[in-house]
Amino acid sequence: MSSMSVFSSYEIPVQIEGIQFFQSNNSFDLESETSLPNITIAYHTYGTLNANKDNVIWVCHALTANSAVANWWSGCFGKGKMFDPEDYFIVCANILGSNYGTTCPRSINPKTGKAYGMDFPLISLRDMVKAHQLLLEHLQIRKIAYCVGGSCGGHQVLEMALLLPDVIQSMVLLVCGAKESPWAIASHEAQRMALETDPTFYDNTNKAGWKGLRAARAMALLLYRTQPTYKHLQEDTDERLDNFSASSYVNYQGLKLERRFYAHAYWTLSKALDTYDLGRGRGGVETALSTINIPALIISMDTDLLIPPSEQKILADFLPLSTYKVINTPYGHDGFLIETDQINQLFAQWSSQI
Repeated sequence: MSSMSVFSSYEIPVQIEGIQFFQSNNSFDLESETSLPNITIAYHTYGTLNANKDNVIWVCHALTANSAVANWWSGCFGKGKMFDPEDYFIVCANILGSNYGTTCPRSINPKTGKAYGMDFPLISLRDMVKAHQLLLEHLQIRKIAYCVGGSCGGHQVLEMALLLPDVIQSMVLLVCGAKESPWAIASHEAQRMALETDPTFYDNTNKAGWKGLRAARAMALLLYRTQPTYKHLQEDTDERLDNFSASSYVNYQGLKLERRFYAHAYWTLSKALDTYDLGRGRGGVETALSTINIPALIISMDTDLLIPPSEQKILADFLPLSTYKVINTPYGHDGFLIETDQINQLFAQWSSQI
């Protein structure tokens, strides 16, 4: 593997230890009937690939995460947990369009010598999965024992199951669905409207749209958590008239994202999420799901506002080999990152039975 300076054509907002790169110099055709002249994929691996090249856990990350799964899903990582590098070769690839090393709007367009910016083409969730397939072939992986993802990571897992049915042996799907809901699409559009209110958004710079990005993140947080969580953690105990704790919280979270993400990449990924429809061109969602004959553990968070349990129940109803579990949590959608003890327990019980 080579250094970041060779393969990453833009400045990654944060330095990530252990990052690796794969570059494909072939044209990468997109579902939008456009193409990228080449793509770079940033990824992390943990553990050792066995001789049969089949002891693999492939992790698909959510919207603004990165490929360093041991960092952001640490509660599921380690001896005796879902991701155990002593037994498995664990792979996580940074998704196409994300600014953690993979080709994205801040990458250099070879035709202009400048960053793509808002000229970056529309990508779909299926395009992200096609990029995963390129990396899988590069790593010479024959079988994936468990393909795991939460939120839009779960969407990627389902698309991978349809693209690579002979490779994926089982899958774990957390807080995801079979199609992006009108509720989620409306949320994304509202966030993009916030991005556009920033007068710098259409500048072709890394700092373009930073104020709008903060606002978009604040809006998203209303769906990631729950009203009881805000009440428990952010309610003020005095009788102030301004500078409320809840206000400070969403401002701080917006600042954190602005420091580690680019607004153009956020826009691109939100548009990609809107394209997600497992049944498009496959006879509809129910038909597509019914063709996936792969054991699946489906996990809901009972308080999820963004992708509620009703959407996971559709998966459970139509996936032929599904096991459905619900975790009770005050944390809403973000529960899949927080309730790791319960997730590890459910995974251990299920994996011992398949």
